[in-house]
Amino acid sequence: MSNSSPKIIVTMQGIVKRYPGVLALDAVDFNLREGEVHIVAGENGAGKSTLMKVLAGSVIPDGGTIEIDGIACRFNSPIDAMNAGVAVVYQEFALCQHMNVAENIFLGRESGGFFIDKKTMRKRADELLECVGAHCKSTDIVSTLGTAQMQLVEIARALNSKFRVLILDEPTAALSQSETSILFKTIKSLSASGKTIVYISHRLEEFAEIGDRVSVMRNGRWIATLPVQQATIPKLVNAMAGKEMSELFPPRHYKKGSAVLQLDNVFQGERLRDVSFKLHAGEILGVAGLVGSGRTRLLRNIFGLERPTRGSIALNGKKLSGGSVSEAIDAGIGLVPEDRKIQGLMLDLSIAQNISIANLDLVSTGAFVSCARETELAETQRLAATIKTPSVHVNARTLSGGNQQKIVLAKWLARGCDVLLLDEPARGVDVGARLEIFKLIAQCAERGCAVILASSYLPEILGMADRVLVMHRGEVAGIFSAKGTSQEKIIHAASVGTN
Repeated sequence: MSNSSPKIIVTMQGIVKRYPGVLALDAVDFNLREGEVHIVAGENGAGKSTLMKVLAGSVIPDGGTIEIDGIACRFNSPIDAMNAGVAVVYQEFALCQHMNVAENIFLGRESGGFFIDKKTMRKRADELLECVGAHCKSTDIVSTLGTAQMQLVEIARALNSKFRVLILDEPTAALSQSETSILFKTIKSLSASGKTIVYISHRLEEFAEIGDRVSVMRNGRWIATLPVQQATIPKLVNAMAGKEMSELFPPRHYKKGSAVLQLDNVFQGERLRDVSFKLHAGEILGVAGLVGSGRTRLLRNIFGLERPTRGSIALNGKKLSGGSVSEAIDAGIGLVPEDRKIQGLMLDLSIAQNISIANLDLVSTGAFVSCARETELAETQRLAATIKTPSVHVNARTLSGGNQQKIVLAKWLARGCDVLLLDEPARGVDVGARLEIFKLIAQCAERGCAVILASSYLPEILGMADRVLVMHRGEVAGIFSAKGTSQEKIIHAASVGTN
């Protein structure tokens, strides 16, 4: 955390932004101190990104003032903001896919004048990539990179500019824990050098580690600004959603049914080592563990994306051959993967098409899809899953993260799965959407579906699960009743394994 003098360098007063039928920003006041990490929190639609776009010059406000170092500024474009020392990394990437990493980092700021000095650019780009912990080279073509690496290239490009204020919009949404740790070190180093960081995130658990102050927005209004020491998760949840922490998890009345899924000594080298357990109808089994413990690998094996070396997986008493997704789906298993945008959705297809893709037998006659039946199925699921959209025929890409996640859930709810596998179902989703998603999961279990919920956020596990299975280096370190288990007990099992 920065110990810099609390000099205010940016003051925004009375910022107003209207769109047709929507007051996106309602007379918002906001300020930034030199050398601080200022977190901006709020649900989707709260106005936090719009406010930052005003500061970044990409949205022109309808009212209010901006001052930098006490001097009034008016930003009519992102270039105006950049010239004033404001840089931004948006959640949606703005990289040239056909160009290499160095060319993207130096785009518009090429070295060497008339003759571009590519050698110097590549050297500097590699230094920046190392600084942010990217595992790619300056000569790599951007289109060959994964989502996490693209995010780090965006951040490296921002570091290459002469900024005083750096806005990061959901920078860790696509990053692993190790990549996030390196990014946090970079942020702290920048803060210590006097740079100001604005950090937008849904991950409440990150705030205490990285922030100095937290500002909360709701419905286009500023609600509160707190020192990070006072910004407890229950207090933030209440400010963001107007709800208490206990209200985030719907009440459940679990009635243990018969065993639906059974794993016996499932083994896959070092990845999974003799995993055995039973899952019952109507049960939510939480799966906890550190990164690399085997949580995701376990779900992939059950769903047929990977095949175990030995051991058996049986559904309703019938053994699955393993390694076949179609067999798993036909048997009644569904998977909501960790990365919804890459693994769970076809972003450029409509909501209706995304829902029907796992339910073609319900909407098709022979080889032909009935558009009327596809629309009817999608409308039914839109209402059931409370997907907020003007039409089921809009592209999935246009929706918020929470609504995209509901689409992925809806396609399996439509299928009426016996077993539903959920890998980080609330990742990158705001507080309000989390509650709606958790209600859907609870309703699914109430109907008798057996649910496995894997998450790195222990309050989710303890708030939703009936039992908790803890993984450690591919092994089951313990299975506990959620009611009688503490976070400390789970962390101990996840860290050291079985005694």
